[in-house]
Amino acid sequence: LIFSGEYTKAMSKDWHSEHFCCWQCDESLTGQRYVLKDDHPYCTRCYESVFANTCDDCNQVIGIDSKDLSYKDKHWHEKCFLCQKCQVSLVDKQFGSKMEKIYCGPCYDSQFATKCDGCGEIFRAGNKKMEYKARQWHEKCFCCVVCKTPIGTKSFIPREQEIYCTGCYEEKFATRCVKCSKIITSGGVTYKNEPWHRECFTCTNCSASLAGQRFTSRDDKPYCAECFGDLFAKRCTACTKPITGIGGTRFISFEDRHWHNDCFICAMCKNSLVGKGFITDGSDILCPECAKQKLM
Repeated sequence: LIFSGEYTKAMSKDWHSEHFCCWQCDESLTGQRYVLKDDHPYCTRCYESVFANTCDDCNQVIGIDSKDLSYKDKHWHEKCFLCQKCQVSLVDKQFGSKMEKIYCGPCYDSQFATKCDGCGEIFRAGNKKMEYKARQWHEKCFCCVVCKTPIGTKSFIPREQEIYCTGCYEEKFATRCVKCSKIITSGGVTYKNEPWHRECFTCTNCSASLAGQRFTSRDDKPYCAECFGDLFAKRCTACTKPITGIGGTRFISFEDRHWHNDCFICAMCKNSLVGKGFITDGSDILCPECAKQKLM
């Protein structure tokens, strides 16, 4: 039981005066200042000994009557939180750190700040920095060289020291079909060192697809073998079919007449005259033997 005049009220509880003690040293806290830590009371001396941080500047304990300022696992008294170079207070001010030391904005800039590859201005203490392959920009300066839109965390493509958003890069540098002028995203055909969509690479005359097909050209325009033969090829005197030359087709020409190799035969005996002597007889060609027989 606790009788009147023998108790202490603390932590929303009633205690015998001799029982309200420091959790660490057991000294009575009745009528004394104390600090709660994890729901346990400590006298100020034990609290500072066990829990208080040490100031990185003066190496003294940061007691309960001092404000504890911290940055990257380091702690300072409020009066010790100063610029390493000019000793101005950094409380409620921008500051930068270098080699585990802290500096006010102006001192940091003058000694350590690098310059933005976009605007050429220095990175001041507290500025966000965007970096790519040893180059660095202010966040607002890291933008597409064409549309000037900030890149932020979006995809980008570097080219010759310039940065492009994907849309502007494709618009400016992507391979385009020489026929429709649209971007070729996959596949494609190259003809005369120029790119084409497969579906755009067609015969100039009949529009049949030429991708993977035999074709030839006239005046730098592509034609399928059939259209080229119909429109431009010499015709065989014997069979009247076109002599296209496509695929290495061999032919013989004599005066103003032309023959496929296979059609260049004697009109009488039908033997091939390729590489042999022959005699013309009107529209026919004859081997020497058949020509003699015809004269006899």
